Amino acid sequence: MIRLSLLSIFIVSLCLSGSDANAATDVQELSVPVAGNTYRSVPDPFFASRRREDTLQWNDPKEVYSIYFHANRACELQLFLDARSSGGESELELNAGAKTFHVTLAKNEYSTVDAGTVSVDKPGYLRVDLKGVKSSGKSFGEIRNVVVKTSTEGVKLTCVATNDGNMFYWGRRGPSVHLSYVVPKDVDLEYSYSEIVVAEGEDPIGSYFMANGFAEGYFGIQVNSEKERRVLFSVWSPFSTDNPKDIPPDQRVELLGKGPDVRSGEFGNEGSGGQSFLIYPWKAGRTYRFLTQVKPNGDGSTNYTSWFGDKQADEWRLIASFRRPRTDTHLKGFHSFLENFNPQTGHITRRGQHQNVWVCDTKGNWHEVLSARFSVDATGGGGHRLDFVGGAKDKAFYLQNCGFFAESEKPGAVFKRNSSEVDRPQIKLDQLPRK
Repeated sequence: MIRLSLLSIFIVSLCLSGSDANAATDVQELSVPVAGNTYRSVPDPFFASRRREDTLQWNDPKEVYSIYFHANRACELQLFLDARSSGGESELELNAGAKTFHVTLAKNEYSTVDAGTVSVDKPGYLRVDLKGVKSSGKSFGEIRNVVVKTSTEGVKLTCVATNDGNMFYWGRRGPSVHLSYVVPKDVDLEYSYSEIVVAEGEDPIGSYFMANGFAEGYFGIQVNSEKERRVLFSVWSPFSTDNPKDIPPDQRVELLGKGPDVRSGEFGNEGSGGQSFLIYPWKAGRTYRFLTQVKPNGDGSTNYTSWFGDKQADEWRLIASFRRPRTDTHLKGFHSFLENFNPQTGHITRRGQHQNVWVCDTKGNWHEVLSARFSVDATGGGGHRLDFVGGAKDKAFYLQNCGFFAESEKPGAVFKRNSSEVDRPQIKLDQLPRK
C-alpha cells in the first residue's frame, strides 16, 4: 500500500497537464481532489448544498456522490481512496465502470485505501460513485482524493487538479463555450437578430443560453431555479471594476427605459454595469427570438436596446434600453455563448440551438450570418474539463457543455450552417415598443 506522501510529487504535473509518466517508473499516478471533481448525484442534485470545502463528508445512506476524471485511451486502472474514518470503522460502496467494491475506513488519520481495479474500454470520462453503507462514527468518513494508478502505456489522465485561480469552483461549473459570428466588415451594423431553441431535457438549472452578445454586453435566457426562468440583458460600464459602487458617476450605465414587469439594477463580480431581467416562463422546445440595437448618439455615448419574443406568438417585448457613456460605436463583436453558473449542476449536460442569425446595417439592409468561430473559456482551454463541443447542423449552430461526455471540439474551429433566407426577419423596426 502506497502512502499519499509518496504520491504528492506526481499530482500537479499528471492531473493538470495530463503529461506522460515519469520515465523512472512504469506506473502513472493521479490524485483526483474531491473538492473540484465531485457532485451529489442522488438525491436530486438541484437541492444539493454541499459545502465548498476540501474534503467530502456525509452521513445520509441515501446520498451518492460522483467523482469524475478523464482517460485518453482504454486502460486498466487501480483505484484508492485517500481518506480517514470519522471515529470508528465505516464501510463505503464504490462503483466504477461495471464494478462494485466495498471499502473499509478504520484509521483516524489519512491513508490510501485500496478499492479495486477497473477496465476502461474507450477514451472518455470515468465516473466513480461513493455511497455509505454503515458507520460507527459521526459520518461515513472524510474523503480527500480518489487516487488512480495505471501501468497501461500512453495513458493521459485529466481532472481539475488544484484550486489555483479558484479552479475548484470554476471546474465544477464546467467549461463555457462561445460562437463568434462572421459578419460584414465594410458596413456599419446597427441590429443583431437570432433565435434559440432548447430541446426538452437540455435545460438544467444554472444554464444561460446567451443569444445576442456584443462587445459591451449580452442578452439571453436563463434557468434560475425549478420555478423561475429569466430573460437577461446587461451592459458593462466602461470603468473596469467588479464592484459597481466604485464606478464614477460619469461612467455609470444609465437606464433609459424598460418594458412592463422588467426589473433593473446594477451587477458586479464579472466587471460591472447595468442589468435588466424579466421573469418569464420560457419553455424547452419553443423558438424564441432576440433583437438588439446598438446606436451611437453622436455625443460620445451609445444606446443599447433589446427586445425578446416567442416566435410562434409573433410577439416583441421591450426588455430595456441603456446609455453607455464614453462609447461611440455601432454593433461590434456579435457572438453567442452557453454557460453554467451553478457549480452544483456542472455534471449535467446542456445544449442550445442558435438559428436564423442575422445583422442589419444602418441603411436597413439585412445580412445573413452563416459562419461562426468556436471558442472555450480557460476551464476548457486549460485542460481542466474536456466536455465541450459546438457545431452546425442544417440551418442552425449549436453549443453543448458539461455532463462529462466524451467529445471535445477544437477551439478555433469554424462552423458553417445552411441558409435560412426564407426566414429573413420581417420586423417593422419603427413600430417596436420603446422606452
